[in-house]
Amino acid sequence: MERAKIDAVLARIQETENPEQGDARIKEIVNRLTKDLFYAIEDLNISPEEIWKAVDWFTETGKNNEFGLVCAGTGLEHFLDVKMDDEEEQAGITGGTPRTIEGPLYVAGSPETLSYAELENEPEENGERLYMQGYVKDEDGKPVEGALVEIWHCNLKGMYSYFDSSQSAFNLRRAIRTGADGQYQFKSFLPVGYSCPPNGCTERLMFALGRHGSRPAHIHFFVTAPGFRKLTTQINIDGDPLLYDDFAFATREDLVPAVTRISAEEAEELGKDEAFASIDFNFNLIGERESLFSAENNRAHASL
Repeated sequence: MERAKIDAVLARIQETENPEQGDARIKEIVNRLTKDLFYAIEDLNISPEEIWKAVDWFTETGKNNEFGLVCAGTGLEHFLDVKMDDEEEQAGITGGTPRTIEGPLYVAGSPETLSYAELENEPEENGERLYMQGYVKDEDGKPVEGALVEIWHCNLKGMYSYFDSSQSAFNLRRAIRTGADGQYQFKSFLPVGYSCPPNGCTERLMFALGRHGSRPAHIHFFVTAPGFRKLTTQINIDGDPLLYDDFAFATREDLVPAVTRISAEEAEELGKDEAFASIDFNFNLIGERESLFSAENNRAHASL
């Protein structure tokens, strides 16, 4: 099919637009994506059968609320991070803790405590105890008082509270407010990696692409403070077999801190009653800049 004929179809569609009505930005985006889609259908000889199977897949994906996973698995969310990194670099902003994907499983309103939190509402059997601690610092290495460190991770079944009805509200979700020293610490356990819902839309897409739909063990964070750019990031747990094979492309070298094992004898000397794993990690925030994109993505979030 000649491009001229495709363009004629596009022109006919756009002729129905009232220039005085609607949203100019939405028109611009939809018209561009429609053009690219029509060209791709022609260039790849995509059949009507394939089109309607795709429509069915999109419908099912929406019903199953899996588009957040699809955005991660197709690399869209990672690309947005890289694009924001580039825009900051062009504006002369360097340093700071690297950002990486938020994922679709944050829940707003976690209980807030000062400097220290215990994430478990109920004990997790067979979990390896974890203490993670560090400081929130500014670009000069000074502590940031009043920063909010929001934390969330999955249980040993790879499930997140709120989305898993068997867990109590805000299990493994907390928010820590830093004091004058900028320090935070939390007690939890080392999480596990997990996979997309079995035979779900995301997993089927990944398999069709010759890929898997699994993630290494990780812990999510939002770090915010007045006058600073919001940090959305996560750490991956060193030693996980999928550490550098994350289907969501979230692993970044500076976000894989060392895990130190403390024996029961050493733990007793530190005032702890059991052996534990320890992770030290500092969050370095960047001061807000005028005329730069917002680091808050305004993504819709679940809440209680």
